[in-house]
Amino acid sequence: MAKKTKKTVRREWTVADIKELKAHSKARTPVVKVAKMTKRTEGALRQKAIVLGIGLGHQR
Repeated sequence: MAKKTKKTVRREWTVADIKELKAHSKARTPVVKVAKMTKRTEGALRQKAIVLGIGLGHQR
C-alpha cells in the first residue's frame, strides 16, 4: 500500500501578513515562534524575508 503524502496548501501573502512579518523582523522574534504564530514554515518565512529585503530572526 502506498504512503499518503500531505497535500501542500499554498496561501497568498496578504498585506497584513507582510506587516506582521516586518514587525517580527524589527522585534527580532525567533523564526520558530513566528512560524508557529503565522502557521507557515520557516522556509516560507525566510524566502519572503529575502524577497522583501528584511532580516529575520535574532542575531547570536
